Amino acid sequence: MNTISPRSGTAFILKKGEKLKITDIEGEQVSDFICFNLNDTKEYLSSGRTIDYAETIFLTTGDPFYSNRSNIMFNIIEDTVGRHDFLLTPCSADTFRIIYGHENPHRGCFGNLCEALKPYGIEPDAIPICFNVFMNVAVDGNSGKISVLPPKSGAGDYIIIEAEMDLIVGMTACSAEMSNNYSFKPIGYSVM
Repeated sequence: MNTISPRSGTAFILKKGEKLKITDIEGEQVSDFICFNLNDTKEYLSSGRTIDYAETIFLTTGDPFYSNRSNIMFNIIEDTVGRHDFLLTPCSADTFRIIYGHENPHRGCFGNLCEALKPYGIEPDAIPICFNVFMNVAVDGNSGKISVLPPKSGAGDYIIIEAEMDLIVGMTACSAEMSNNYSFKPIGYSVM
């Protein structure tokens, strides 16, 4: 198993038919996940299309994830947690400045993804909303107010996805305090 250190990120190629297991090694740790079509990086994972077609914001085993062109990029084939987020943007230096009031903010998941994806020619403005694996976001049914709660994942919980096209994958061990119950931990991943 490969490990993403706390508050860092990585990028790699996942070929069609390959499976990717994402593991919460210690528990209550989010991983921001994004992917692009290896053969045309203008095609990317779309929160809007995926939620629209699934008719739910709580995506889990059996759900296909769509691109901005309505092509299936991957499917979740196993999920031991069942609660993830596909609403919120990757945390960034601006997140820490605006929400947390940090004067010298960490670059966040957005900055980590920018660095990891740069060798693949993906520019910062091309990084959309990520699938936030293990992130627990509650939505009030009346007001629409969102609350970031501690992840429901414990040590060893995982999801497995299967690629439906050749992908460039970007992943992080999330850097935001609230998302990870105020403790930064590693994320494990392995290609099968």
